[in-house]
Amino acid sequence: MFRSFRSLRVQLPLIFLAGIVIAGVVTTAISVRLFQQFARDQAISQLSREAHGIAALYTNAIKEGYGNAGGDRKAPTFAAANLRLATGAKLYWIGPNLPFPGQEANLGLPRLPQKTIDWTSGKSLSFEFTPPGANRTYIAVANPLIIRSTSVGAVVVAQPKTDISKRVRSLIERLALAGVLGLAVAGLLAWYLSRRIVRPVLQLSRAADDVAAGNYDVRVPPNAPGELGHLSERFDEMAHRLAEVEAMERNFLMSVSHELRTPLTAIRGHVAALREGVVQDAELEQQSLETVEHEAQRLERLVGDIIDLAKLDTHRFTVTQEEVDMGDLLSQAFERYRDEAQRRSIDYRCELTDRPVIESDGDRVLQVVANLLSNAFKATPDGGRISLELAQRNGTVHVAVEDSGPGIPPESRERIFRPFVSHVGGGTGLGLPIARELSGALGGRLDLQSEVGRGSRFELVLPVRTS
Repeated sequence: MFRSFRSLRVQLPLIFLAGIVIAGVVTTAISVRLFQQFARDQAISQLSREAHGIAALYTNAIKEGYGNAGGDRKAPTFAAANLRLATGAKLYWIGPNLPFPGQEANLGLPRLPQKTIDWTSGKSLSFEFTPPGANRTYIAVANPLIIRSTSVGAVVVAQPKTDISKRVRSLIERLALAGVLGLAVAGLLAWYLSRRIVRPVLQLSRAADDVAAGNYDVRVPPNAPGELGHLSERFDEMAHRLAEVEAMERNFLMSVSHELRTPLTAIRGHVAALREGVVQDAELEQQSLETVEHEAQRLERLVGDIIDLAKLDTHRFTVTQEEVDMGDLLSQAFERYRDEAQRRSIDYRCELTDRPVIESDGDRVLQVVANLLSNAFKATPDGGRISLELAQRNGTVHVAVEDSGPGIPPESRERIFRPFVSHVGGGTGLGLPIARELSGALGGRLDLQSEVGRGSRFELVLPVRTS
């Protein structure tokens, strides 16, 4: 039960409905308060009009009685019951008995204690009071009777305060009914939105569980709304890239195992032959030892390349700063492969247009150039052409190695910079990845231009940073 309550499918509708309920309660409280004030103002306004009209009737009647020529002054004989029926309100009189000849008249209205309000002020007053013998509170308006500029009393028109409460109660009932209907509609909408939002979230959650379990062949439907759709697309891309990384790691391990096993197998075979005395001829024994040494050096280079690549990938590679004469450095790299070029009848050239001196790591620059030359000799057939060029342009140094090999197709130009991917036979596939990573570590870049059937051109671009 608690797990289902913690689910987004339950929490989202509840939060949505809770927000509506809170907003409805606040709105209802404000509306009721405003309606109470409005109803009271309306009631007082109506009572004021009625009190003014009734007071005018009595005032005119009293003036006529005082104005009789024969001196026969009579009290007004309005039927108070009819006035109450016409107005729907309670009528009271507040003030002294009016003096008429032979009688004391109070206009036929129930009297209120004279201390109820200041009736002598001659002003129209609104107030609340409880009539004698009653148990309800009334709101009332008192309108004075002015005779010869003197207030002789006031007519009070009143209605129970509960009449306003009944109007407010009726409003609350209607608001409650509207609120229930609104909550029902909001509940359906919240249920729909919750399903629309939570469904892709659940799909992403299940897909994440699959990825965590090592299954990267997952696809999240891309029809999720808004940001969830964007998240689904990015999740698919992430799963695809993780699958690629896993495949690369698997291929890397397989390639490393193969590359390490080959020289180890050769070394073990020759060592076993020497130890068991299979090789007895001195010349053959010397060849076996040379083979062991050659394979050990190959193994050492391979392990060194793997370590360098790992350091570069984890950014634990340090680069020293020293003055590097690029002319001398390229001459040194060129000489390493002169004998192989002569042996294979390769047209091998070195063109030094400029001889800049830069601040960099000379050993690592030489390693990059040597890797590029090694790659060029592996790709170039006997009798081909390889050139090494050096130039300075626009504050940068350009070292180019161009060959006349088979070239690299466009779809493979990015792939060859991955570890253990070689576009020529006989290579470990680590030279170009290391060259690119070292170029970036030195603050430069490695560019490639190639045309299938006509060769490739690798160009190392380094900042000058002259001393």
